This record gives sequence, C-alpha cells and structure tokens, in this order.
Amino acid sequence: MSFQELGLSSRLLNAIEDQGYTQPTAIQTRAIPAVLGGTDILAAAQTGTGKTAAFTLPLLEKLGDKPQKKARVLVLTPTRELAAQVAESVRTYGAETKLRTAVVYGGVGYQPQIKAFRQGVDLIVATPGRLLDHLDSHNVDLSGVDTLVLDEADRMLDMGFIHDIRRVLKYLPSVRQRLMFSATFSKDIRKLATSILNKPIEIDVAPRNSAAESVDQRVLMVEKSRKRAALSHLIREGNWVQVLIFTRTKHGANRLAKQLAEDGISAAALHGNKSQNARTRALASFKQLDTQALVATDIAARGIDIDMLPHVVNFDLPNVPEDYVHRIGRTGRAGADGQALSLVGPDERKYLKDIEKLVGGQIERMTLPDIDLRDGEAEPGEVNDPLKRSKNQNNTASQNKNSGKHHRGNAKTDERHPDKSNANKPAQRRRNSPGGGKRNRQRRGRAGQDTR
Repeated sequence: MSFQELGLSSRLLNAIEDQGYTQPTAIQTRAIPAVLGGTDILAAAQTGTGKTAAFTLPLLEKLGDKPQKKARVLVLTPTRELAAQVAESVRTYGAETKLRTAVVYGGVGYQPQIKAFRQGVDLIVATPGRLLDHLDSHNVDLSGVDTLVLDEADRMLDMGFIHDIRRVLKYLPSVRQRLMFSATFSKDIRKLATSILNKPIEIDVAPRNSAAESVDQRVLMVEKSRKRAALSHLIREGNWVQVLIFTRTKHGANRLAKQLAEDGISAAALHGNKSQNARTRALASFKQLDTQALVATDIAARGIDIDMLPHVVNFDLPNVPEDYVHRIGRTGRAGADGQALSLVGPDERKYLKDIEKLVGGQIERMTLPDIDLRDGEAEPGEVNDPLKRSKNQNNTASQNKNSGKHHRGNAKTDERHPDKSNANKPAQRRRNSPGGGKRNRQRRGRAGQDTR
C-alpha cells in the first residue's frame, strides 16, 4: 500500500516525499485510515516503527489548511523531549499548511507559551504538568478541542501522571475522538483505556517487548571498574561517531561524560537535573555530530528521535526489563541497521536474566580475547582490540541474519541539514517510512526530574 492510497492530500504527500519516505509502515497503514474515520484507537507498536507519523499525518489531514483561533487537537506526552519531537513532526509534515502548533513543557519560561496561546493555535503538544499550570491560570482555552492523543501512555502511567491526565480531561469538552498509543497493552493501560476511550479499535502491529530485527544486540560481561576503559576503546577503535549511552543515575551520567571527555571523546550528559536549555543544546549538538557520545538516563529513552543512530550502549542495565527495549529502540529505526551493546557487571546478572526472559531468548555474548576484564583499575590504553572476536563467534555470527550490521562513519555532518556537505556522511540505508522513531520507572518529581 502507498501513502496515496491512505487518503492523504497532496500537501502531506509532498512533505512525505521531501523526507525521502516511500511507503507506510504497518502501524501507519492501519492507524491512518482509522484516525481519518473518526474512531477511538488503542494502539501498540514497538519503538521506531513510525508511530508519531501514524497520528500526526491523519490529524493534519483532518485539520485542513485553515487556522482557527481555538486549539482543536491536544497531544499529551510524558517528557519534554518527546513533546518537542512530536511538535517537530507536526511542523515537518504540515510545512505546506498554515496551521499553528504550540509545544508546552516545563523548564522554560511561561511567556512565550502564553503569547502563542493568545495568537491562536490549532494543535497543542504538552506535558501534563505545565499544561495544568496554564489551565489553572486561565492562559489557555481547550473548549474547542475535539481530538485528544495520549502518546506513550504506558510511560505516563509509570511516571505517575494518571491524576494529572484526569484533571486535564475535566477541562476538555465532550471530545469526539481519543487516541491512545502505548508500547505495551498492560492491565493498567487497558484499565485506563476503558475509562477514557469509547469503543476503540485495537491495533497491535508488532511482537510486544521486542526490538526491531535490524538491531544487533550484544552483551559484554565485564567488571564494573573496567567498563569505562572498554567503552572508550570501543568508541575510538570502532570510529563510532554517534553513540547514545545509558546510565542508571544522573550522577553516573555526569561522571561518565566527564571521563569520556578525559579520554579524548567529545561527550555530554542529558538528564532531569539539567536545565531545559542545557538539554536542548546537548541534544542538538549530538544530532549534528558535534558531540560524539551522549550519556543519558532513562528520561531520554523514549524522547530521543535520531535518524540512523548507529550505536546504543547500556553502561548500566536498567532494573526494569521493559526499559531495555525502549533504550535499544533508539537505534535500528526506520529500517536502518543498529547495534545495541550492554556492559554487564556481576551485580547486574539478575537484571540481564530478567531482560532475556522478557525478550524471549539469550542475547549473544561478545568476548574480548586476551583482554583482562577482571576487577581492578584499568586505563583505556590497556584494552586491546575489543572488536576482535573468536573464530567460533564469527561462525555463529554468520548464521545470524542481523549480526555485524553496523553503521559507522567519521563525518561531522547532519542529514537533517541539506546545506551541509554530504560527501563524508556515514553509509546509510535509505529510509522508507516516515517518523520511524518517533520512553528505571520514575514517579513524577523523583530523582529531580521536572516534567512541568
């Protein structure tokens, strides 16, 4: 099926073509007609399958090209990064329309958001906390909203947003259409759906709790004191120009980013204690390949959308198995190849066992011949070639259709900026679907995370 067959107008088809996409993904094929038909939807799709475009495209189609004074669509997201990502998607696909979008989240000033409301907006993308601040202060009018989207509903429940969501609902009129997108269909999600949705169409397009087949998953068993040395050498010797690294704590993210910088690797930290401006700068620098390594906590697991991100590393395994899937889902998006490596210490074996139980099988082990990864202090230079694999491993890998699929390169260019040179870009597979990426469970306010 083509995008033309999904009932989208030429102005949206032109925007899709400009992004280089040729055919819809499974979630887009099923969700777009359903959204256009006006029905409520409960949809689950694995990360990186084009979920964001699955609802932004049909909503833009329904909004038409004539801006209104009152907002007609409200999209709620759990994190600032995800709100910014959705808003970017709306602006990209709505480039040929006159529709106005407001993105609303905490950590930044109120006045620009208030100004946008006063000028009139058609679509609002918001985190619940900051939106409630505006509602309580009578800064925004939601009486014209006829479509509500809950994006990453499972994450919003994990972060304790259920009460805020219900408060927001009280400000809405009798909304005609409600859409709920989630990575899983847990009991809590189904309970929430029953209370919010009206006879929804259920869409489940992919195996639950699984990563895309294009992600090559590996595990390296290594003592905690040796993780930093192994990681630094992997990045340098593998010439990794872009790697997203996950740690369990904010302090750990800061420490690792500093250590990587000391090893000659440009790095930045991204977590809830950073100001919004600092988070925006760090993410922008990483997307533009000016920063080689971005060290993040799970706040970024579902809020980072980077086309062709080649590497994800779990420096610390998450203690919630589902978060592993969300983390590694940042790579291997839109059909591109990606590599996910987990550095697992002796104290994390239980976490690894739980993750493998969730994903339904043992993750391939990676060994480093002739390298001492036992406990003890190590300098990065002590680690020899960590990419060297034994003969038996190579034989095993050759039988795995996903093994050895790595995106590497050395150009500091950004495919999102056509004015920059394309000559030295890393080799990339052509994207064939839009929005292909478009999440430690923390209660709201825990660990310093400000979502307001």
